[in-house]
Amino acid sequence: MKIFIFFSITLTCVFFGNVSNANPLPYEAIFNFGDSISDTGNADKTHPPFPNNSPYGSTYFKHPAGRMSDGRLIIDFIAEAYGLPFVPAYLNLTKDQDIKKGVNFAFAGATALDFEYFIRNGVDKPATDKSLSIQLGWFKTIKPSICKSKEGEIGGNDVIAHLSYRNVTELRELVPSMVEAITNAIITLIEEGAVELAVPGNFPMGCISGVLTLVNSTQKDDYDQFGCLIGFTSDKNEIIKACCGASGTYNVNVHIPCGSPATTVCPDPSKVINWDGAHFTEAAYKQIAKGLVEGPFVNPSLESPPFKIA
Repeated sequence: MKIFIFFSITLTCVFFGNVSNANPLPYEAIFNFGDSISDTGNADKTHPPFPNNSPYGSTYFKHPAGRMSDGRLIIDFIAEAYGLPFVPAYLNLTKDQDIKKGVNFAFAGATALDFEYFIRNGVDKPATDKSLSIQLGWFKTIKPSICKSKEGEIGGNDVIAHLSYRNVTELRELVPSMVEAITNAIITLIEEGAVELAVPGNFPMGCISGVLTLVNSTQKDDYDQFGCLIGFTSDKNEIIKACCGASGTYNVNVHIPCGSPATTVCPDPSKVINWDGAHFTEAAYKQIAKGLVEGPFVNPSLESPPFKIA
C-alpha cells in the first residue's frame, strides 16, 4: 500500500493508500490528523454534545455532526471526491468497526507543539492536550490492524494562543518551533511507511473574524484592501463577518459562542467565509477542497478524483 500524507491548514495531515488493480478508485483509505478544521467527532466525544437545534451542521447534515461548521469540512469533500465514506473519528470507533477505509485522529483545539511547550513558556494553554504527537500515538495503536507491512492545518491554534502576548514580528519567531514539530511528525510517518507527502501553508489568518476581533487594531494601515490584517496573511468587508455570532465589528463575542441564545445566524452561510469566528463555512471549505483536489494548490497534483466536488 503506497501512502500519501497531506498536512493542511492548522494541524491537518491526511494520507491516502493507493488501491490494488481490482479497485477502480485512486485511493482506498484516508487517515487524517488535525484540529477543528478537520475534526469529524473526536472532541465532540469528550465534550457535552451540541443540542439538536444547534446551527452547527445545519447546512448539510441538518443536525450537529461533530464538525465545527455549518456543514462539511475539507476532509469530507476530499473523501467524497475519491469515492470514500466520511472518515470516522477515532474516539467514535466501535470494537468491531471496519477501519480499512480510514480513520480521523483530528481533535478540535489541537496544536502542532506539545501541551508542555505552552506551560513552559507561560502562554495560554490550548483547549486540549491532544497535540500532533498524541494523534500519532493513536495511529500507531491501530496501525497493526490496517497495515501488514510498512508499505501501505498545523499551527493555527499555536499562533492564536500567543496573540495576546506577541506582535506579528514576535509571532514569526514561533514558526521554527512549529516547523520542527511538523517535520518530526513527517519523519515519524515516513518511518511508519508513508511515501508521498504534501505540506501546504496555513489559512490567511488575518481574514478570520475571530483573529480580527482578538487583535482589534484601530490602525487603518494594518488592513489590506479586503479588510484582512496585513502580516497575518479601513473599511471592513461584510464577507469577513462571522455568520453565527453575537455582536461586534465581526459579529464575534468570545463570551457568547455560536449557538448560544443571544446569537444569530446569517440567512445564507454560502455567501460568507467565516462561520463562527474561528472556523469557515461549508462553502469556503468546498472552495479550498476544490483547489487541493482539482488544483492548483497542490504540486505535484494528487491523483485525479473520479468525482467532481459540487
